[in-house]
Amino acid sequence: MKKICLTVIGLYLLLLSAFSQAVLKDFVKETGKEETAEYVDKPLHLDETNIVSSYYHQDGNHSAVTGGIGTEKVTDLSNGIDLKFTGADVHGHKYTLTTGLGIDHHTAASSAYVNKTGASQTGGTRVYPSVNFAVENKNGNSFGFGAYYSGEYNYHSFALDAEYSHKIGKGGELSTKASAYFDKVKLIYPSELIPATTGITSQAVTSASGTTSYSGVEGRKPSIPSSPRYTFTGSVSYTQVINKNMQAALLMDVVGQNGYLSLPFHRVYFSDGTVHEENLPAQRYKLPIGFRLNYFLGDKIILRSYYRYFTDDWGIKAHTASLEVPVKVTPFFSVSPFYRFYTQTAATYFAPYQTHTATDAYYTSNYAYSAFNSAYYGVGVHIAPPGGLWKSALSSLEIRYGHYTQTTDLNSNIISLNFQFKR
Repeated sequence: MKKICLTVIGLYLLLLSAFSQAVLKDFVKETGKEETAEYVDKPLHLDETNIVSSYYHQDGNHSAVTGGIGTEKVTDLSNGIDLKFTGADVHGHKYTLTTGLGIDHHTAASSAYVNKTGASQTGGTRVYPSVNFAVENKNGNSFGFGAYYSGEYNYHSFALDAEYSHKIGKGGELSTKASAYFDKVKLIYPSELIPATTGITSQAVTSASGTTSYSGVEGRKPSIPSSPRYTFTGSVSYTQVINKNMQAALLMDVVGQNGYLSLPFHRVYFSDGTVHEENLPAQRYKLPIGFRLNYFLGDKIILRSYYRYFTDDWGIKAHTASLEVPVKVTPFFSVSPFYRFYTQTAATYFAPYQTHTATDAYYTSNYAYSAFNSAYYGVGVHIAPPGGLWKSALSSLEIRYGHYTQTTDLNSNIISLNFQFKR
């Protein structure tokens, strides 16, 4: 498996190198050496700071940890900061460096039942730094690279991406992006399903710090093994300004996953009353296709509409339709009500509590793979006075509230604050 992983990484870096060289050559051809006197060399400097904070609360009765029954209560407090640095050179190139750091802390009532006694951890913290670098030439074409990391107790992910956009004709732009995710999932099993091959003879225990481990033979606490998961995404989008009031975009992704795609602490109860760990195929392919249409209804109202069709080889077919209507109450104050509808069919491998049988090769009772409809609606308020709020560096403030409902009895609420500081 290590050889496969190194081969995949090597191929990706090779493609990344070839991609960057091709784009650089394109930039040299387009920019040339003429007319450099009209541009001024500006070193990278901090141009914009964004601070985002949100609170999320969810409730429901179909937890995957307990086999499709039981509480789905979750709370999550998220905080993030992005620093955007910009610069330019004498050839008309604009440079943008964006660095970010996010920290989430969540509590999930269902995670207590990974251990049958309810003694395992009920929360965790996720940390996710990122860095992106982009270059735009004088013709408006741009390319960039990014690296990302996300880590919490049972899951670690590292990602790389490369993107390129090219102006076409009058008001058109073609954008492409390639992404690769290299993940590791810790094999934390329900306490009654801990594999005998690990040498672990007792249940999961939780330390005072909230770290779950397994007590083994003679009191030893062996490390919990991990299993890899890889995701590769190719994205393409085309945006076109149709007239002064209308803009449209066509978007498509091709996604391939392989590796360990189940979660071992998700129980599945068979019709005979026996309990098993979730078991899903080691490969999955997804194809989302979307269309976006924005229409400026006069100077004060914008209609932002979106539709997406999704299909995969696990049997899910889904439709998403959304509409957001920003309304300018004043030149510096706007209100944006929004609504999104979503519907999907069930995955081939899904069945409710005590429905699967021993003849099923793959099985899950995770209601994320069930058939359901959902609605998400709310409102956002955006304030951006000239000179900043209270004549400070705080250039804008946005507050958004959303309520989510799902026909599986899941519901949630989220409120977020976005503070933007401009130099």
